[in-house]
Amino acid sequence: MLTKILPPTVACSEQIGRFSGFLFHEEEEALGLNTVRERRESFTAGRTCARQALRTIGMPEVPILRGREQEPIWPDGIVGSITHCDGYCAAALAYSRDFISLGIDAETNEPLLDEVLQLVALEAEIDWLRRAPKSFFCWDKLLFSIKESVYKTWYPVARCWLGFEQVLVTIEPETNSFIGTVLPPASAQAPRDMLSFQGRYLVEKSLIVTAICIPKPPSPQ
Repeated sequence: MLTKILPPTVACSEQIGRFSGFLFHEEEEALGLNTVRERRESFTAGRTCARQALRTIGMPEVPILRGREQEPIWPDGIVGSITHCDGYCAAALAYSRDFISLGIDAETNEPLLDEVLQLVALEAEIDWLRRAPKSFFCWDKLLFSIKESVYKTWYPVARCWLGFEQVLVTIEPETNSFIGTVLPPASAQAPRDMLSFQGRYLVEKSLIVTAICIPKPPSPQ
């Protein structure tokens, strides 16, 4: 799925349905012993996908540990993202010489609870959702997924928290694309090229996936 909305220079690995894979010893330690089965399965599948994607671009399979916000710690020279939801897991990565950052997210095509929507969406976004075109998928869950992808792209560069209320999303149904804009005061903490995120989305079967890539600007001549 993700290969349809990511550039060809981004390596992807996915698992659909039943999760499988293994963990290196260091990854086992990072996960911890007292972890529920569902979390262990999704973590294992995510790390397995990440290492398979590394192999795709010619890198050795190495342990993918976790940072202070549970983000994956990639090998030097690599940027990437991992996502999982019920029945789907994926990793996407690329060389940092080509991209500043990237973020992916997957969600099941089910509506958000009203109380969750109120926490996730800004007033302007809720107004848009009321007027959104009729569709077979849930616009509110797409909004949630976009904000997750924005955060996953933002954090490795800005290294600070970003709340749902600090991102304004504009969805463009005609092109299956979106723009996520970081609002003040969070915008004061990030480089200028990390304030507006353009991405794409795809809905297939029961899944919604979103992806953002921030290309590295060309070197001055």
